[in-house]
Amino acid sequence: MQAKYKRILLKISGEALSGAKGHGYDVSAVENVAAQVKTLVENGVQVGIVVGGGNFWRGRQGNEMDRVTADYMGMLATVINALALSDAFERKGLESRVMTSLAIASVGEPFQFKTAQRYLSEGKVVVFGGGTGNPCFSTDTGASLRATEIGADVLLLAKNVDGIYDSDPKVNPDAKKFDVLTYEEYVERDLKAMDTSAVLMCKESGIKVHVFALNGENAIVNAVFSESKGTVIGG
Repeated sequence: MQAKYKRILLKISGEALSGAKGHGYDVSAVENVAAQVKTLVENGVQVGIVVGGGNFWRGRQGNEMDRVTADYMGMLATVINALALSDAFERKGLESRVMTSLAIASVGEPFQFKTAQRYLSEGKVVVFGGGTGNPCFSTDTGASLRATEIGADVLLLAKNVDGIYDSDPKVNPDAKKFDVLTYEEYVERDLKAMDTSAVLMCKESGIKVHVFALNGENAIVNAVFSESKGTVIGG
């Protein structure tokens, strides 16, 4: 197989790891991600991953909390998920490294972009936890930042819908799906699939964004090796 991209940044939501359960982990969901990543690595693709924490905690859940405290709790949830993914990769025979933006030396290395680039060049899967390390920023922004820092060719955004629509397809059955959007079109239409600031960061770095549904068979592999039914921003 011939990959369209040499180095990718894959952003997976925490909810995707919980499957139909909606909370915690679904073993088959985690194993499915690990198996697909193994296929990518065995075919020469360098894989970095940013994972969310929504299967345990989302900052907006803490309405009665101090916003900063709630966001730090969310960042810690992403570190838990990073460890779970890294463990799944190792059990598949892949070398994996967890790098965190928060100082948690016992469970992951502090993020350093040159070290991350070296690990990727060596064929290791690098899982980034802790978001940007700062409150008030989404994991979308963290994914765009890490994609820029590692020099990714594309940011793959695995979601629970099969692309970007002009309105919520779960609410509006007549919602129109986009196959390709320019960065400018995404911003002008005020679309919500990804934070505008994250899209603009990708534009400045010349990184495509590919949004697709994770629940499709071999969805991650297909997004890298063949035509996907998702939406490409900047394509």
